[in-house]
Amino acid sequence: MIRPLSRTALALDIVGASLLFALFLPMSLVFYSPGQLSTTVAEPVAVAAVVIAAVLQFGAVAVGRLAPGIALSVAWLGAIVQLLAGLGPLPINVAILGVLYATAAWGSTRIFWAGLGSAVIGGIIAALQIVFVNGMAGVFGIITTAVALTVVSVLTLGAPWLGGFGWRMVLRWRATRDAQARAEVAAAEEQERVRIARDMHDVVAHSLAVIIAQSDGARYAAASSPQIAAETLGTVAQTARAALTDVRMLLTQLRHRQGVGPQPTIADLEQLFEQVRQAGLEARVTVDPMPPGEPPGAVQLAVYRILQEALTNAIRHGSGDTVDVRLAWMPDSVRIEVRNRVGDAAAAPAGAGGHGIVGMRERAQLIGGVLRAERDGEEFVVHARLPIGEPFHTGPAGAAVGGTASGEETA
Repeated sequence: MIRPLSRTALALDIVGASLLFALFLPMSLVFYSPGQLSTTVAEPVAVAAVVIAAVLQFGAVAVGRLAPGIALSVAWLGAIVQLLAGLGPLPINVAILGVLYATAAWGSTRIFWAGLGSAVIGGIIAALQIVFVNGMAGVFGIITTAVALTVVSVLTLGAPWLGGFGWRMVLRWRATRDAQARAEVAAAEEQERVRIARDMHDVVAHSLAVIIAQSDGARYAAASSPQIAAETLGTVAQTARAALTDVRMLLTQLRHRQGVGPQPTIADLEQLFEQVRQAGLEARVTVDPMPPGEPPGAVQLAVYRILQEALTNAIRHGSGDTVDVRLAWMPDSVRIEVRNRVGDAAAAPAGAGGHGIVGMRERAQLIGGVLRAERDGEEFVVHARLPIGEPFHTGPAGAAVGGTASGEETA
């Protein structure tokens, strides 16, 4: 019944209605003498009826935006007082136009249609009131005049209702546009959160897996070979520093809300494989055929991150001491395959679709590729196919994995 409305807007509506009341009430009393217009009551009663009707109708205008339903009811009450006094249309009835506009612009669905019905019914009543007050002679004259006046009255009352309907459509369009803008912002923020979470998982999970493996090795080697333990701890420190640098870069991107900053490429794969070897897992890498040039940056980043996560899973869940990595750089795509042995207990978390598997799939899907991660007998296998799109830029061959030749296995 009552809409939220600021005090300033309500004060402006009350002041505007008061000014209209002060303008149209004297006009109704001076230029349209109630004593002459009314045939049913005495002049003092008619004057009182005009004043009461004006108060009610302009009061309805004052609360039109705040409570359109209440305003329509009060305006009808004022019109009934005017009809009971035998008065025809007066200048004060301009307030009814404002109330009908309010019902169409700000009323609920029920009030919206009630305003339209009021315009039609009010137009008919006004026309009949004019006909009978003026005492038209002849049935034909009464009917003709009543029809004409009904059409004019309904159009007069319907015009502000249509204006309010137009403003209602404008408000609805604005609300829809704002909701769409908020949804787009929320979707962009969600995508940014997912991207940062994916990058954070790739960096932190891999680095922690290497650190844990190295720390366990250092603990066992400390008793028999302190020198090896010291070298292992140095590797741990180096890996931790690299992870800290990557995390700081991600936080900088989050703070500035943009994806600037260096990203890993296939030239960094040899360093990734070396970290895996230092963690105690022998990476046997085969690249055949080699990339004929420089692949797009997005493809290089996806290849690096997918291999990083697949090797991290091999470190955490693998049961063997080797992992096979195969890269095939075709003219239109690159194929990735990572195989490692797993035990019965280790296969479940790796293949259950955790954050790592989901992250790898998202990496592939972002550039239009596909990825499948599944158990194959005693091995867990990650297959990926990433489209390259446009032809490679001419560049030095062999830059992908530190100069490894085509078809060569590194131990």
